[in-house]
Amino acid sequence: MTAAWKLVETHYSALLAEAASGGIDSDQIGRLLLDAIIRHWRESRSLADIASELEFVRTNLDPDAEYVFMRP
Repeated sequence: MTAAWKLVETHYSALLAEAASGGIDSDQIGRLLLDAIIRHWRESRSLADIASELEFVRTNLDPDAEYVFMRP
């Protein structure tokens, strides 16, 4: 686990705990975080690049999927 991942995980866990104590649904927090991330990316990335990033995530949502790899 990288230092960056540990930092994000620490703050994300704290955010979810604070939201739960305030009666805020974790799904709402997820949607708002995604919106914040996209707004952040728009400051330095093209819309096509952001769409590509999101498409990659969509394509790889299933943790049980088997992936076909092409050999060079």
